[in-house]
Amino acid sequence: MSNIVSRQIRLKNRVVGMPKESDFEIVEATLPEPAAGEVLVENLYTSVDPYMRGGMRSAELGKPLEGRCAGRIVASNSDQFQVGDYVTGMQGWRDHYVASAGSVTAVDLTIAPLQSFLGAVGMPGRTAYFGFLEIGQPKAEETVFVSAAAGAVGSIVCQIAKIKGCRVVASAGSDQKVAWLLETAGVDAAFNYKNVDDLEAELRKHCPDGLDIYFENVGGRHLQAALAVMNMHGRIPLCGMISQYNDIEPTPGPTNLSSAIGKRIRLQGFIVTDFMERNPEFYRDMRQWISEGKIQWEETIVEGLENAPKAFIALFTGEKLGKIVVKVS
Repeated sequence: MSNIVSRQIRLKNRVVGMPKESDFEIVEATLPEPAAGEVLVENLYTSVDPYMRGGMRSAELGKPLEGRCAGRIVASNSDQFQVGDYVTGMQGWRDHYVASAGSVTAVDLTIAPLQSFLGAVGMPGRTAYFGFLEIGQPKAEETVFVSAAAGAVGSIVCQIAKIKGCRVVASAGSDQKVAWLLETAGVDAAFNYKNVDDLEAELRKHCPDGLDIYFENVGGRHLQAALAVMNMHGRIPLCGMISQYNDIEPTPGPTNLSSAIGKRIRLQGFIVTDFMERNPEFYRDMRQWISEGKIQWEETIVEGLENAPKAFIALFTGEKLGKIVVKVS
């Protein structure tokens, strides 16, 4: 086969504050044929995720960005995969790549469509599943608060919490998202935080018996308010703090953090790869819940690799619902 020319999105400038489209560039690169044990993958979808913002602080300029992707094998020099197999990998932000067979993962399209392996049944879904169940340790009838609740992770947390018999309160950044959370995700209460001046008072209104679990995706005043309303022995899985990712100066922490001592609150950060060996548990449960209609999700599909920077920026403006995925071609 002849060499493949791959379009790649690269970091052109060091990102300061909110990312701009001019911080990125699209270039072409010629790929070699796959060597022994390697495969050539055509990316069909590439993911944009908030965690990528942190990596941009140290990413080498002029190098292709990395991120999760889903595609089809178009050439194989490995007995692990055949041409036509569908896989996920970590070389997103480009339309083709060559990789070792061990670095890509086959997907089971009987569970969900390919692009959903970048969302509800991919890394965001696993993050929700393990973070909530392992660190949150939910019990039936407990009250759970989820911030960024209409996003790729938060929306799955909300629904798993309902499956486990919890009462769920959710915050999101638009009335459209609030409506989706109430009508589709089935939460018990939801509010648009942009219309709320006093988050603590809003939480107390929706959580008269206090909070047992706060699934943290936002940081800032959300964490401050949640700490004030947490019950004794509450749990706070620290998943993300998207409100602070673009800050240029250090952000002051919550002024009431010391309340976690007397309340014996458990605050624990985690990374989804901590639970990699347990992925079969996730796929087993998600397959069942999806088949029973207990898990719903939204995807915003952005057309064209060249629009990946715009899709990435949309993560921080809150203008999209659910998981944002770029359809490469």
